[in-house]
Amino acid sequence: MSKIKPSKGAPYARIMGVGGYRPTRVVPNEVILETIDSSDEWIRSRSGIATRHWASDEETVAAMSIEAAGKAIADAGITPEQVGGVIVSTVSHFKQTPAVATEIAFKIGAIKPAAFDISAGCAGFGYGLTLAKGMVVEGSAEYVLVIGVERLSDLTDLEDRATAFLFGDGAGAVVVGPATEPAMGPTVWGSEGDKSDTIKQTVPWSDYRNGGVVAKFPAITQEGQAVFRWAVFEMAKVAQQALDAAGISADDLDVFIPHQANMRIIDSMVKTLKLPEHVTVARDIETTGNTSAASIPLAMERLLATGQAKSGDTALVIGFGAGLVYAATVVTLP
Repeated sequence: MSKIKPSKGAPYARIMGVGGYRPTRVVPNEVILETIDSSDEWIRSRSGIATRHWASDEETVAAMSIEAAGKAIADAGITPEQVGGVIVSTVSHFKQTPAVATEIAFKIGAIKPAAFDISAGCAGFGYGLTLAKGMVVEGSAEYVLVIGVERLSDLTDLEDRATAFLFGDGAGAVVVGPATEPAMGPTVWGSEGDKSDTIKQTVPWSDYRNGGVVAKFPAITQEGQAVFRWAVFEMAKVAQQALDAAGISADDLDVFIPHQANMRIIDSMVKTLKLPEHVTVARDIETTGNTSAASIPLAMERLLATGQAKSGDTALVIGFGAGLVYAATVVTLP
């Protein structure tokens, strides 16, 4: 018989608060057209994007995260001192170590929390949410801050006609804490590494070692059609699996918050899942662009702030991207 005492965590976990930060600079398609041969109509029809936010030098990954975290903590009705874990999902923090989560944790006033970064691309928020849920239920932390943050403008090739218009910057955060009833369903997640080259960084950092010369600073590139087909045909299946795992149907949903990658992908998923008209669908991509790990919490925050969604609504969230990785779950909105 084991001598280890059982964990004393909460029976369930829930999202208690949400916050977001969008950089002050708004960049319309006209700015993108200064460096690529395209048109506003083409960008809108292909992606649904009209504007995006780009960060200034002062709006760092840490600075944006701190702003979003502060709002989420206040929305959750707790204090920073109660935060026992900080999980940050990002691919655009350029220091390999230390984790930016440690800086954020210190600056928000958390007291010696577990703090670490994860790299799961556009599915990173879902990965962080799942880890936070485990921490709360296992009992290693009562409240966990999950942040998705990106400065993708730093990794955008403005001369690449296929990607120059896609990416934006921002940070979204949630607080996950204890619950007395189920409020976060099982996560359906996974990876398809055989497709890892479809979204990738153009040049590895090691190419700069020992005076190595590269033509351009590393950027994010993708095989657009391959990614589109994968997202449209495979991610609707994952979304349905998440509904099944939570024991609900599309009719039970109030809100659908997919990763804001492309408006056509979102519309296709809505059609494939046969979502009823009463389901509110996040289409934050039109004015925010693709912010990778930040896209789901930013979209969630905007839906709640504008009254398009309300506290207690049942929402399906799904993220998917580089890796290729994905994560989907059903949650009760804070």
